[in-house]
Amino acid sequence: MNDMEIRKTALNTLHRQMGGRMISFAGFEMPVQYEGPLPEHLGVRTRAGIFDVSHMGELEVKGSNAQESMQKLTCNDIRLLAVSQCQYSVLTTPKGAFIDDIVIYRMAQDHFFICVNAANQEKDFLWIRENAYSNTEVNFRSDDFSQISVQGPRAMEILRPLTDIHLAEMKYYWFARGAFAGVEAIVSRTGYTGEDGYEIYCDPSKAESVWTQIMESGKPFGLVAAGLAARNTLRLEAKMLLYGNDMDETTSVLEAGLGRICKIDKGNFIGREDLLRQSESGIKRILAGFEMIDRGIARDHYPVEFNGERISAVTSGSPAPFLKKNIGLAYLPVSCSKVGMQLDIIIREKPAKAQVVTTPFYRRAPSN
Repeated sequence: MNDMEIRKTALNTLHRQMGGRMISFAGFEMPVQYEGPLPEHLGVRTRAGIFDVSHMGELEVKGSNAQESMQKLTCNDIRLLAVSQCQYSVLTTPKGAFIDDIVIYRMAQDHFFICVNAANQEKDFLWIRENAYSNTEVNFRSDDFSQISVQGPRAMEILRPLTDIHLAEMKYYWFARGAFAGVEAIVSRTGYTGEDGYEIYCDPSKAESVWTQIMESGKPFGLVAAGLAARNTLRLEAKMLLYGNDMDETTSVLEAGLGRICKIDKGNFIGREDLLRQSESGIKRILAGFEMIDRGIARDHYPVEFNGERISAVTSGSPAPFLKKNIGLAYLPVSCSKVGMQLDIIIREKPAKAQVVTTPFYRRAPSN
């Protein structure tokens, strides 16, 4: 792709017809908002929201050595993944940092479908292809799929009339293939908002029809179209990390607080030696959450100080519309990361007090 070329999703025209405000994001023209970030955020938390996430990339890994290749390339244990189950994982660098954070779908014993971040899709494809074992086929599938996400407590009720897939029986981080809104689709119980919800992968030529049918089905339930701004504040409240802000090729999986998906004992994988060393000797910094005590919003990249000394910078920060607080994330020295410790966020060259808090900031109530 030419670096200057801006891609459009199959739903671009529809977003414009709906009054979506379009911006450039990760090489795509995407809606940042429709009605506004606040009503869209609260709509998802209390009812449901629909997002176009077709900018995300899709890759396919299959063949007799597909499982062994995925085991080598990622830090989670692919052997734990059943057919029709999803797994959150990381493509690790030799230093145990992030090539990308990904969601892996096991389509069959020797066939994996991978959802990757928009800006990383070509990089991820080349990395996997270069580092996979022989007898592993790696395919770039991003142009073959649109992805629509419906998130919120009413998501299941909205989607159920559109498919024979048993959405209620589907467990979190599982998926099914079948007819949805009259087209063949992959439907997974996954998302990036901290709410219950589903993500639908379909042929881009059918995406407008699928979107329109979901919007129609969602009218009685107060479904809102939501853009990137609401998606960002929703994922931050749930402490779901954003590649490029909260982690990259300079931050290790353990520093990012993702030890739960780092299966060091599974055997050899790229980055294992460095992660094992960090695990044994202890990490020196960790991604921690804070909320503002003083007035002021901690924006991305604002300096973080402790006792007058600069120790870090905000990786993600914004108001939390549902929680009615100003929150953020930053890599802190372990000695400064204990819950209750106070920090200063430098806002317009003036210190504003903040406090380290337990994360996630928001956790949805369990389903009945």
